[in-house]
Amino acid sequence: MNRKKTIYLAGPLFSHAELEYNCKLKDLLLKKGFSVFLPQEDAEDTIDEREKLNQECIFNKCVEGLDGSDIVVAVLDGVDVDSGTAWEIGYAYAKEKPVIGVRTDFRSLSDGIVNLMIEMAIVALAKDEDELLKMIEKFR
Repeated sequence: MNRKKTIYLAGPLFSHAELEYNCKLKDLLLKKGFSVFLPQEDAEDTIDEREKLNQECIFNKCVEGLDGSDIVVAVLDGVDVDSGTAWEIGYAYAKEKPVIGVRTDFRSLSDGIVNLMIEMAIVALAKDEDELLKMIEKFR
C-alpha cells in the first residue's frame, strides 16, 4: 500500500483572510488524499507563540515539516511573494522537492508573473484552486 504523500503548505499567515485561505487549501488537499503540514497549525506559528518568543521552536518545526514533506504548495499572492514563503521555496528547491505555486492574484510584475527566482524554483504555477488540484494529481 502506498503511503500518503505529504504536502508542506507555504504561504503568508498574518491576516484573517490569509489564515482562512490556507485552511481552505489544506481542506481541499486533504480531500484529495494528501497529508498536509500547515505551519499556522502544525508549527503553532501564531501571534501568541511569537509573543512568547518561541521563534526558534516555530522555525525548527517548519524546517522539520519541510524535511518531512514530499511536495511544497506555495501561495504566491500579493504584490511580492511573502518573505517566509520565498525562504521555504528556496529551501525546498535546495532539497530537490517539487514546489507548485498557486497565484490567484491577477497583478503581474513588469517582467513576469512572479519574481524570477521564485518562477525558476517552482515546477508549476496554478492560477486557482481547481488548477492546483489538477496539477497535484501528477505527484500522487
